[in-house]
Amino acid sequence: MSTRTLVSPATLARPRGKAVYWTVFTAVLVLFALAFLFPVYWMVTGALKSPDEVARTPPTLVPEHWHPGGYTDAWDLMQLPQHLGNTLVQAAGAWAFQLVLCTAAAYSLSQLKPAFGKVVLGGILATLMVPAQALVVPKYLTVADLPLIHTSLLNDPLAVWLPAVANAFNLYLLKRFFDQLPREVLEAAEIDGAGRLRTLWSVVLPMSRPVLGVVSIFALVAVWQDFLWPLMVFSDTAKQPISVALVQLSQNIQLTVLIAAMVIASIPMVALFLVFQRHIIAGISAGSTKG
Repeated sequence: MSTRTLVSPATLARPRGKAVYWTVFTAVLVLFALAFLFPVYWMVTGALKSPDEVARTPPTLVPEHWHPGGYTDAWDLMQLPQHLGNTLVQAAGAWAFQLVLCTAAAYSLSQLKPAFGKVVLGGILATLMVPAQALVVPKYLTVADLPLIHTSLLNDPLAVWLPAVANAFNLYLLKRFFDQLPREVLEAAEIDGAGRLRTLWSVVLPMSRPVLGVVSIFALVAVWQDFLWPLMVFSDTAKQPISVALVQLSQNIQLTVLIAAMVIASIPMVALFLVFQRHIIAGISAGSTKG
C-alpha cells in the first residue's frame, strides 16, 4: 500500500527536490530552535548586563559590558542556597510519597481487581475535572488543623508532601502501564510462588522504569514550580522554597540580580530534563499504545 505525501518520492529523489527539502527543513528547525532558545539566552545575558543597560530602549542583543557579579550577588543577597535546599527537601519528599503510594494504588487497581475498583478509579479521575484553585481552601483548612489528631502542618514540609500524594493523573498513568504488562510474566511469577508484594517488587517495578521516570519528573517539576500553595503554608521566610522566596525578596533587589536568581533557580530542572529526557520519551510512548 503506497503512502501519499505532500511531495512525491520521485520529486525528492531529484537533486533540486533534495535541495528544496533540506533548505525548508533546516529553516524550520532553526526557527523552532530560536523560538525556544532565545528567551533562555535573553534571560542568561540579561543577568550579565548593568541595570541601566537592561532598562535601555531599544534593548541590546549582546551585553556591552559583562557583569558576572550579578550571579554572585543573587547567590548571597537572596539566600539561594537556603531556599534551594528547602525546595529540594519539599520536592524529594513529595516525590517519595507520591511514587510509593501512587504505585501501590495503581498496582492494586490494575492487578488485584478490588471490589468497586472501577468506581474508585472513576472517582479519582473525576477529581481531574475540578480546578486546582477550588481545592486550595479545603486543603489549607485540612493542613492547618489536621483531622483526628488536631495538629497544624503549617511551616512543615508535610504540608507539601501529603497533598502531593493525591495526584490522579500520575496514578492513572501508572495504572495504564500496569494494565499492559504481559500476563505471562505475572503468571510465571505466581507459579514460582511469588506473592503479590514480591511480584510488585521483583517483576513489576523493574519493568516499569520508563513510566516511573516520567512520574518522577512530573512530581518533581510540579513541586519545584508551584507558587500559590507554598506561599500559603510557609509564612516563615526561612522555610520558603525558591519559587516563593524570589517574589518575597525581590522588592529591594536590582533587576539584574533578580534575573540572575531566576536563572540559577531554573538550572536544576533543566539539568534534570537533559539527563532523563530519554526516559521521559520512553515512558510516555510506553503508555500510549497497547500491544
